[in-house]
Amino acid sequence: MTSSPYRPDLLADKRILITGGGTGLGRGVARHLVEHGAEVHLWGRRQAVLEEAAAEASASRPGSVHVHTVDVRQFDQVDAAVERIWQEQGPLTGVLNNAAANFIAPTHTLSPRAFEAVTGTVMHGSFHTALATGRRWIEQGLSGSIVSTLTTWVWTGSAFVVPSAMGKAAVHAMTMSLAVEWAKYGIRVNALAPGPIPTEYAWEMLNPTESSAVGATQADQIPAGRTGTVEELANLTMFLLSDACDYLTGQTIAMDGGQMLAGPGTFAGLTGMSDEDWAQAREKSMAATAASKAQRSV
Repeated sequence: MTSSPYRPDLLADKRILITGGGTGLGRGVARHLVEHGAEVHLWGRRQAVLEEAAAEASASRPGSVHVHTVDVRQFDQVDAAVERIWQEQGPLTGVLNNAAANFIAPTHTLSPRAFEAVTGTVMHGSFHTALATGRRWIEQGLSGSIVSTLTTWVWTGSAFVVPSAMGKAAVHAMTMSLAVEWAKYGIRVNALAPGPIPTEYAWEMLNPTESSAVGATQADQIPAGRTGTVEELANLTMFLLSDACDYLTGQTIAMDGGQMLAGPGTFAGLTGMSDEDWAQAREKSMAATAASKAQRSV
């Protein structure tokens, strides 16, 4: 396990929002923010999942995590939730755009609804939270930090996850654009592009076959010889959300063990799958989704 290089009070004066904070990387990072002094707000669409994540993240400091059911695709919900935080707990100091949706599929089989489910969460959701918080920071003369969770596909593209690649590329563009526009207000805008980091459910969705020779999640295709950890991602996230380097803005930082430089780390290896293989992959994905929902409803 990676140890933290930071003091326990690194984020003592910070109030940080994590979208998509009930599961996956957002849930994992939340605990580390709390352990370094932050007050954390978790957003998601399932109250029970959020409460479970909050209990886990606040184990070291009960009462330090708040939850809100918000669909980030809907700006009215986002704006109302941000206003509630401002009024009840005080202004946010940082935002982690982590809400995402993704699945592997041949692009020609996608419906417009499936495309919107992914791009609406990634692209619209990230812009909505940036706009709702940025407006308030600017109006009130406050500084702030926005960090978005992306992938190396923003530079290379990736077959079979086209909606995700397009949505995250848009957020990459937003990161560079807002960094220039909002720097004079003391608002920094950066992003992280982590390589494979195993998390529950998402890992299954990104492994459509049982083969270890295809996909972008296999450790033997990473020069470092392993996948990343939530602790490593949290350390980099905390650096960007802290006051350690106010001069850093507009950057998307890859943290992938050298995968992109050696590959790149995309799903191009799946081009050899047949229609039958994809049918089996769809069944596996549906089973994983059903199992996850059943587990969360218990």
